[in-house]
Amino acid sequence: MISFFYEGVERKIDRPLKTKQWLKEVIVTEGYKVGHINYIFCSDDYLLEINRQHLDHDYYTDIITFDNSDTEEVIEGDMFISTERISENADSQGIKYNKELLRVMVHGILHLIGYNDKTVQDITEMRKKEDHYLLTVSF
Repeated sequence: MISFFYEGVERKIDRPLKTKQWLKEVIVTEGYKVGHINYIFCSDDYLLEINRQHLDHDYYTDIITFDNSDTEEVIEGDMFISTERISENADSQGIKYNKELLRVMVHGILHLIGYNDKTVQDITEMRKKEDHYLLTVSF
């Protein structure tokens, strides 16, 4: 089950049911089962505090993903996404907010599946996967 929560932000997912279905399809295509996945949309400051408390990082980011999976075949986790950071990233890249939001959302799923973005090679592979799945969005 995929759930969306909003922590002090006004901007909501445009098409929540279609977005959930798309994310489920990504998980199944990658060979996994969908467990409990929570997306918490929040402000920059809210996410900065999580970054400080849980990761000892003192900088803004667009997403923080916590893996809650008990088994390898079931994807479960909590993903905190800054809608402010998504908006700024979209503006700076000259793309629509929703496209950047979906990219970050699938980025979190890919992390839960096991993809990383620590090295240049990892980042390249992650970006290819994100781009591939963004091409499958039909809404």
